[in-house]
Amino acid sequence: MTSSQASSCLLPSCPHAISSRGLRRPAPQQREGRRQVVTQAAAQGSTFGQLFRVTTYGTSHGLGVGCIVDGCPPRLPISVEEIQGDLDRRRPGQSRITTPRKESDTCEIVSGVSSSGWTEGDPIHITVPNATQRSQDYAEMEVAYRPSHADATYDMKYGTRAVAGGGRASARETIGRVAAGAIAKKLLKQVCGTEVLGYVSRVKDVESNVDEDTVTSGQIESNAVRCPDTDAAEQMYKVIDDIRKTGDSCGGEVTCIVRRCPKGLGAPVFGKLEAELAGALMSLPASKGFEIGSGFAGSRLLGSEHNDEFYMAPDGQIRTRTNRSGGVQGGISNGENIVLRVAFKPTATISKNQKTVGRAGVDMELRARGRHDPCVVPRAVPMVEAMVALVLADHLLQHFAQCELLPRQDSISPDTSIAGQFKRDSSALQQAASH
Repeated sequence: MTSSQASSCLLPSCPHAISSRGLRRPAPQQREGRRQVVTQAAAQGSTFGQLFRVTTYGTSHGLGVGCIVDGCPPRLPISVEEIQGDLDRRRPGQSRITTPRKESDTCEIVSGVSSSGWTEGDPIHITVPNATQRSQDYAEMEVAYRPSHADATYDMKYGTRAVAGGGRASARETIGRVAAGAIAKKLLKQVCGTEVLGYVSRVKDVESNVDEDTVTSGQIESNAVRCPDTDAAEQMYKVIDDIRKTGDSCGGEVTCIVRRCPKGLGAPVFGKLEAELAGALMSLPASKGFEIGSGFAGSRLLGSEHNDEFYMAPDGQIRTRTNRSGGVQGGISNGENIVLRVAFKPTATISKNQKTVGRAGVDMELRARGRHDPCVVPRAVPMVEAMVALVLADHLLQHFAQCELLPRQDSISPDTSIAGQFKRDSSALQQAASH
C-alpha cells in the first residue's frame, strides 16, 4: 500500500487503518451518537531535498536556529571553521548597509561529525544561538500588518503567528540553509571539483560588468556589497546607504555561477535541474524572480540565434560554442558553467509611514521599528550559493544511485570524460577509516 493510499484509508468510511508497523488492523468501532474526528498533519515546508535532506528549525527571537542534515555520505572531511566561514558571510552587522543587529552566529556541530572532523553517515546537527533579540521593537507589528510582509498571510493560514522577529518568515531561518550548504559545497568540491560562486550583479538601477569565466571569490569578497566590479560596487554602496538614511529599502539581483558541474545531473520531466534550482532559490526570503542562461531575453531570439552549437574538444569532451542554455539542456547538466540569476525585492520592513490593516480589521498606519537590512542582496549571496549547492548535492546522490552503479565503458556518448568525471580519493577514504 502506498503512503497516499494509507492516508486515504484514515477517512471515516474506510474499514481499516494502518498501524505503526504498517499492517492492517481493524478500525475502532465508532460509538453510537458520537462523531468520529479525523486529524491529518500536513508538512510545514521545513525540509528540503530527497537524498541529501535538510531540515531547518528555529525563529529569529527564539533560543536559536539551525539545521539537521540527513543523507550526507560518510567519510567527508568537514570542520566547524568551514561552516563558520559561510555563516560569517551572511551574519548581520557586517557594515553600514546591512542590518545593525549584532550576532556572532557562532555555530556548533552537535552530532554527525567525528572528533577527527569526518562525517559519520548519521544526521548532522548544527545549531546557532540567538543572542541579541529586541522583541519590544515589534509591538506595533502585533496589531498591524507590515505591507508586503508575511504577517497577514501567516494569520490567514495559521490563525496565529510569532510576532517578534517574524517567526519562520525571518531571514535568520536561512542560517540553517547556509550551514548545510557549506557541507554540500564541500561534498561537490571533494567529489567533482565543483565551485559555486555568487555575487551581487545589480542594486536598484546600478548594473555590474563581470567576466563570469574568470571572477574569483577574492574579488567578490573584496567589498561590503559583494560585487566584483569595483566601480559598480562603489555606486551600489552609495545607493543603499542613501536609501537607508531615508528609512526606505531597495532590491537587486544576485548572479550565481557553477563551474565544473558534473555532466548528467537532473532528470527529465518533473526532476529537471533548472526547475529544482528555481524552486530552491524562490524559497529564499524576498526572492521574486529567477532566470537561467538567456532567461527571458532568450525568448526574443530565433532558434538559429539561441541554439548552442556543439563541437568536439581536443580532450574528447562535447562542448558548446556558446552558453545561452546556462549549463542545462533538457533538464540535465551538460558540463558548461551553470549561470543563473535571482531577483530580490526591497526589504518589506521600513521605517516610513504606510497604510495597512490591523488585526482588528480596521485601516491604520504603520511605521515599523526594528533592525532590518536596507537591501538584502549583499547578505543573500551566501544564501543563493547554499541553495544551489544543496540542489546539486541532492542530484549528485540521485545520479550516483541510478547511473553510476554499472560500468561506463560501454556508454554510447562519444564524450570520453563521462567515465572519469567523479574523483574518489582512496587515500582520503583510508585516512577517514583509520579514525
